[in-house]
Amino acid sequence: MPREKVVRVWDEREVVYTPKRWRYLREKREKALGIMERLEQFDPQLYGSVARGDVRRDSDIDVFIPYRVPSYLIELALEGLVGRRKIVMATPWHLIKGVIEIDEETTVTFPLIDPTDRELEFYRWGGAIDLWGVKTNERVPGVNKKLILIIPTERGHIEREVVGRESEVAKLLGVSIDIVTERVHVLTRRDRIGRTGIYIDEEVPDWMTFEEALKMIADRDPNVRRKIRERG
Repeated sequence: MPREKVVRVWDEREVVYTPKRWRYLREKREKALGIMERLEQFDPQLYGSVARGDVRRDSDIDVFIPYRVPSYLIELALEGLVGRRKIVMATPWHLIKGVIEIDEETTVTFPLIDPTDRELEFYRWGGAIDLWGVKTNERVPGVNKKLILIIPTERGHIEREVVGRESEVAKLLGVSIDIVTERVHVLTRRDRIGRTGIYIDEEVPDWMTFEEALKMIADRDPNVRRKIRERG
């Protein structure tokens, strides 16, 4: 998917969905539901555009487990669906995560160390709903990669710029002003200089657990070792 640019052109507008867009949303929600029902015991969250509703045909389906769980339990729950397996860490200061790719558009992500409240806020920032929310067709507000606040409506959604109304956005999403200002800084910087790469993005071999692979990474990387010591 091409990189999305930060938008600063208008203050607010309404987007009315076409029947095709509603169909994309319904199909992606049905697919997410099947995965989340397998993971029900781990309180899975659906986040991003499929939680907000502003999907396109090429939108990803992203499911996140909000606390540390032994990876083999997740893989058992997803038996028959597990594709590529990766460990990712955006920067030396960010959460270390396991990623299971179900297919080219669907991933399940879970923390390999205990996440902080700020790191969990990241998902609410983008819009996140639980299994019951998916079952009841709930849609939630959240901010996309263009720094546009998406507010669902019966006909589609309303879009508002985030820059200049950070406090309002924080209150609406139930997150701290700190996460809003951080994401504004990160996304505007990325828009200006481009993505600088992910600190760790390593495939986990089929014969190895996520925890074993993380130990191997920690043995050679002091930043990862320190992060594991801090939060286990």
